Amino acid sequence: MPHLIAPSLLASDFTKLGEQMDMINQSEADWLHFDVMDGRFVPNISFGFPLLKAAKATCNKPIDVHLMIEEPEKYIETFREAGADVITVHYEACPHLHRTIAQIKETGAKAGVALNPHTPVSVLENVIETVDLVCLMSVNPGFGGQKFIYNTIPKVKRLSDMIIVKNADVLIEIDGGVGLQNAEALLKAGARVLVAGSAVFKADDPLDTIRRMKAIGQELR
Repeated sequence: MPHLIAPSLLASDFTKLGEQMDMINQSEADWLHFDVMDGRFVPNISFGFPLLKAAKATCNKPIDVHLMIEEPEKYIETFREAGADVITVHYEACPHLHRTIAQIKETGAKAGVALNPHTPVSVLENVIETVDLVCLMSVNPGFGGQKFIYNTIPKVKRLSDMIIVKNADVLIEIDGGVGLQNAEALLKAGARVLVAGSAVFKADDPLDTIRRMKAIGQELR
């Protein structure tokens, strides 16, 4: 299947948010990635419900909400009501992960689970068949613009092998330091959703960058 590109709003210029949302709408991007940070699970605070509602009202792409927060189960229904199409929670923040995945699905959103760089993919063996997406963090979560952790590539391959063995229907998403320099290697390893922040929003021509990322690895399809 064609891979998906999800520009990350965290890397955008907030003084030109309307213009940048227009750019996303005109682009070949598939999703808009929306990072939520609480200052507890990660050492930063980002977006909340009002901005998500505004993004939903102006963006014509599905919104991929990544909850980097503690106790995400308290807010899942509200994020769905505010406009989330995909809701991803962190394995490390969910002591009752199976229940939280079911909670997300009951809202009608697609359910994702994210893993920090140090967390092995083996922790998902008992839930992999229940999720729609696994987000592998290729930087330590909390801040944009970090360097890509190259150990992520063999990690993608291990996760892809698990998905095949389990005969699961799961998208592998990569978040952090993704750009034209590593996209093809990630796709070859099994990734199907590329979250791109600085690579898109700091580019001289964001539309062309998205187009080029979308075109990478067409022979893999």
